Formats: sequence, C-alpha cells, structure tokens
Amino acid sequence: MKIAMIGSGYVGLVSGACFADFGHTVVCIDKAEAKIAALNRGEIPIFEPGLDALVAENVKAGRLSFTTEFAGPVADADVVFIAVGTPSRRGDGHADLSYVYAAAREIAQSVKGFTVVVTKSTVPVGTGDEVERIMRETRPETDIAVVSNPEFLREGAAISDFKRPDRIVVGIEDERAREVMTEVYRPLYLNQSPLLFTSRRTSELTKYAANAFLAMKITFINEIADLCEKVGADVQEISRGIGLDGRIGGKFLHAGPGYGGSCFPKDALALVKTAQDNDSPVRLIETTIAINDTRKRAMARKVISALNGDVRGKKIAVLGLTFKPETDDMRDAPSISIIQALQDGGAKVFAYDPEGMEASRAMLDNITYGTSPYDIAEGADALVIVTEWNQFRALDFQRLRTIMGRPLVVDLRNVYKPDEVKRHGFAYVGIGRGTSPMVVPVAEAAE
Repeated sequence: MKIAMIGSGYVGLVSGACFADFGHTVVCIDKAEAKIAALNRGEIPIFEPGLDALVAENVKAGRLSFTTEFAGPVADADVVFIAVGTPSRRGDGHADLSYVYAAAREIAQSVKGFTVVVTKSTVPVGTGDEVERIMRETRPETDIAVVSNPEFLREGAAISDFKRPDRIVVGIEDERAREVMTEVYRPLYLNQSPLLFTSRRTSELTKYAANAFLAMKITFINEIADLCEKVGADVQEISRGIGLDGRIGGKFLHAGPGYGGSCFPKDALALVKTAQDNDSPVRLIETTIAINDTRKRAMARKVISALNGDVRGKKIAVLGLTFKPETDDMRDAPSISIIQALQDGGAKVFAYDPEGMEASRAMLDNITYGTSPYDIAEGADALVIVTEWNQFRALDFQRLRTIMGRPLVVDLRNVYKPDEVKRHGFAYVGIGRGTSPMVVPVAEAAE
C-alpha cells in the first residue's frame, strides 16, 4: 500500500519506518526543511534504539522517503496518517489541535479518489468528527473515511512495541475503512496481534484512558513507598507481592521520583479537561496529576534531608536527566524539578546523562556537565541516581569511595540493594525501603 505520514517526529518517524519494513511504500512529510534535509542525509533527529538502522535499511530498499512536498505524496496515497504534535495548550491545559486541523485542511485539498485518513496523534474525544467536518467543508466532493488509530509506543522500546503490540485499536465510522486498515496491519494481523475495531470516539478515549491509568498506577506505588518509609516496610517487595496478582500485574509498579515524558503528563491533563467540559470529572486522575507534580520537588527534599537539611555550597552529582532510560526526551522529566529545587537550596549541581545533556542545556541553567559518572562524582557530597540507565547499574563503588567528598548515595530508582552500597562504606537513601536515611557527617567523609 502507499502511505503518506504527515509529521516526521517521534510517532511519525517510528510508524513510517515500521510500516515501510512491513513492505508498504511510505513517504514521511514534514514542513521543517532542516529536519527533512537531515533525514535525507541519514541523520535521525531523535534517539530511539534501532531506529537509525531501520530507517537506513528501508530508505535503501526504496520503501521509505522524506519530503517537504505535500500534494503529490498525499494524492498518491491509499492511506494518510496524521502524526503531528498535540502539546498542552498554554493557559488551559487542553490539547492543542491546531496542527491536526491544519493537516486536515491540506489533506482535503490534495487527496484523489477514496482515501482513508487516520489520526495517529493523541487527540481528545470528538477530534475525528471535527477532522471529518473540516475536510468536507474544505472540499465537499472529497471521498474519505476518517479513522482513529492511536499509538501505544514506549520511548526506548518503540520499534518492538510497534512490531509486537499488545493490541491495535482502530476506530471507524465508515465500513470501507475496515478492509483498508486490516491490510495496513496485515503482517501483525497474520501474527495474531489483536486488531480491535471500535467506534471512532471509543478509540480516541481508549488512548487517554490507558495513559491515565498507567500514570495512576505509578502514582499509587509512589504513595505506598512513602508509607513504607513511615512504617518500616519495603516497597519493592510489596510491588512484587501485588504485581504477581494477575488482576494487577507487575508493570508500572516501580517506585521513583514521579512520571514524566511526552505522553503521561499532557494526556492525563487533557483527559481531565475533556471530562470537566463534559461535566463528568475524573477525580482520581486529577489527584494523580497533583500528587505527581509535588513529588518531584519532594525528591530534592529527600536529598537535602540526607545532607543534614542544608545543601548550600555543596556539590551534588546527578546521574540521569531524561525522564526514562533509552531516550533523549527531557519533556517533564523529574530531573528538572529536582535540580531546580536543589539549586534553590544553594547546591552546585553536576550532571551526566548518556543522551539527554544536549536537550537539558535548553531547559536548565548553571549545571556543570560531565563525561562520566566518575567525572561528576569527584569531590561530590552526594551521588543522586535520577534515571536508571543501564550503565548506572554497575558503578564501581570502591572507586567512588576514593573520589567523593562524602560517601552518600541517594537512589531515587532503587537500582541498588542498600546492603550492597553500605558494604562499600556509603550511606544509602532509597525510595520506600523502610529505613530512615543514614546521614553522613562531614567528619565521616571518605578518607
């Protein structure tokens, strides 16, 4: 099939490359000339494991191409995907749909013959209705079927998620679209990936409901972690104990500094706004957002508490800046609030992240960036693990003990077992581990 992908950002680029790998002919379209020029040079604008090789392979095979031209590829396409951004709108938190609606107008002017137009972007309930209205208003004779097909991609595992999905949700109002969308996803359908056809509005809400539920699950275990610290229980054992229940499941039950990224924060907020507009408030999600917002700075207070309540003039080494490992995405990353709070307390922050430092420079000021964990740990009063990159899972604590100014590890991802770290002469502070932070006086710093 011939596919036009409007938008070459995270969703558009990953989806386009994967569809091309299925054997379809895909043209990714973007108005950002610099981005398209870079893609045509083989440069990938985002960090996603395996994406560079997948793009290169399909470009070489002639199945994937990139252009700023709109009309030609859309006119030739059997299916046109809208994969543009829907950021939170300033002022009210609603999803900004201006890019989606602008794409709909341009598509209407260019399509020829029957065309399935698919909203891949995350959009509120009823957006598909408006997309169809705009297109028919722009060009009444247009023969289209507007479909909702939300993405469920995890940054850092997007290609695997696309090719081995838990489910594929397709919302249709025109039965002609069923056969087309089945053909688009035929390789997955033949491998028995669940292909769930619903109404268009049901599909749109499914995406928001999924992300909001996962955000709520993360927030739930974070609150249980706080309780563990008060009563002397271990949140990791609790996570395992409840996660083995098939009705609950173990995923997203890892206590930490709160959720971030490009999806959960904006999608949870957009769902709240949609619910309020329809006089059906979602109180659990409203509370989830509030708890998550306050949790990030609370993690900074945990660091400050471990240093006798004062970080003024102290050097804090921060490991990990991105909201999760295997991505360069800094959007709503917990590290932002944590670092700002530490700086508000007068701390000198040194940071290292395998992929996120360039993006961090545009968001945070007065940080000294290093080349490795050991580079930033030199003379540090505390080593704070904020993002659980694999290279942080096997730190040389004997080396750290000799170079740090004070042997203190604040592990906000519970990467390490407390006894393992303490064995090397460190004080250890984790999340929900049921023990009071062991404060290290200056006099007991590394020899």
